Amino acid sequence: MAVENSLVTSAFSKYGTTGKNIGEDKSILDKDDFLKLLLTELQNQDPTNPQDTDKILQQTSQLATLEASQNTNEALSKLSSSIQNSAQFATISSIGKMANTGVDGINLEEGKSVQFDVYFPESIQSGTIEIVNSQGITVDKIDVDAQSKGVVSFDWDGVDDSGNPYPEGKYTLNIAYTSSSGENRSAKFGVYPVEAVRFDNGEAQFKLGSQYVPLNQIKEIYDPEV
Repeated sequence: MAVENSLVTSAFSKYGTTGKNIGEDKSILDKDDFLKLLLTELQNQDPTNPQDTDKILQQTSQLATLEASQNTNEALSKLSSSIQNSAQFATISSIGKMANTGVDGINLEEGKSVQFDVYFPESIQSGTIEIVNSQGITVDKIDVDAQSKGVVSFDWDGVDDSGNPYPEGKYTLNIAYTSSSGENRSAKFGVYPVEAVRFDNGEAQFKLGSQYVPLNQIKEIYDPEV
């Protein structure tokens, strides 16, 4: 906050300034400038014609308002930093928890293969990944060998057995597996453990599988043990 007052004009015209560059804008005062000018004018006033008491009180009130405003700004700045630090700490505490991206499939582009990750919550003996088109038809299937618990990466070529490419678009993934204990279970695509967190220009990004995902693309973060 800056203060503008007739005090500026009168003090500058009578007494000049000290400690400031000539090129600075003297129509706007900071707290220290205002106080120096007020004291200078009081010290040099004509004893036979002293300044009006109301005017002095008004100027002093402006100084107090300026001081309070600057203190408030400093407090808000510290509060903002504290909130940001707390938010980052809370974000980092997500490491080890599960993140649901809300994505249930992959997007195929013409002439390109698709890489994707699947998280198995336990060791498996074997599994299958069905690739289903928008009409609900299973167009391809990927067989999965025995895997340890964790994220496994896959690559789908996007072509049929005759080498013909499938149409572009979204394909849903249905994931089934046999656990190490012999039970038939399913895994949910788009759900991964949070392995790490990084901040890019203040924005949190979570390492899910082989990629980093921004917070605004995550639907839910939860503790799998709860």
